[in-house]
Amino acid sequence: GQQEGAAQHTRGAAMSTLKIMKEKGAAPDAFEQSVAQALFDLEATNAELKGDLRDLYIHGAAEIDVGGSQKAIVIHVPYRLRKGFQKIQQRLVGELEKKFSGKDVVVVTTRRIMRPPHVGYATARPRSHTLTAVHNAILEDLVYPTEIVGKRLRYRQDGSRVFKVYLDPKDKSSVESKLDTFGGVYKRLTGKDVVFDFPVQQDA
Repeated sequence: GQQEGAAQHTRGAAMSTLKIMKEKGAAPDAFEQSVAQALFDLEATNAELKGDLRDLYIHGAAEIDVGGSQKAIVIHVPYRLRKGFQKIQQRLVGELEKKFSGKDVVVVTTRRIMRPPHVGYATARPRSHTLTAVHNAILEDLVYPTEIVGKRLRYRQDGSRVFKVYLDPKDKSSVESKLDTFGGVYKRLTGKDVVFDFPVQQDA
C-alpha cells in the first residue's frame, strides 16, 4: 500500500510538470512546481475546470512582495494560450487563491519587447512589441476581466508625476481589495509606478 501510494505521488508529481514549460527548457523552481501541482490537482478534481485546463500550461510563477506584509502570486502564461486562460480566469484565480492561503493571484501573458531598430536599418518591428504596447498589455492582463476606463498623468504638489489607471466602477466590490496588488505587480514587472483607482462617480 505504502509503495503504491508513493508511486502514485511520484507519478502525480511527474504529470504536474506538464502544467509548466519554462522558456528555453529551464527547470522550474520549487514554487513554480507547487503552482503546477495546484493546476494539475484542479484539473484532476474540479469538474468545472477540468476540460478547459487540460490543454493549458504556464511559463512560470513567482511570489512577490506587494507592499506591507502582503504577498501576491504572479503566473506567466504563453501568449497563444491567453484566451484559454481568460475563459476560466475568474474561477481559476478563485480556486488558486484558496489553495495559496488567500494570497492575491494575477495572470500575465509572456510578451516580447523588441528593441527599436538601429538607425539606418529598415527593419520594422510590430507595434505590439514596443515597450509602450507591452506595458499597456500588462495593465490589461493584471486587471482582467475588469476594464480600464481611463488613464491620467497627474502632477503632485511637489511636481512629481503619478500615473493613474481608472477601472470600471461596476467591478469595484470585487477588485477594490486588489488595487495595491495590481500596483505592486506592475512595478515589479515594469519598474514603473502606477496607482489603480476608480473614477469618482458624478451624481446626475
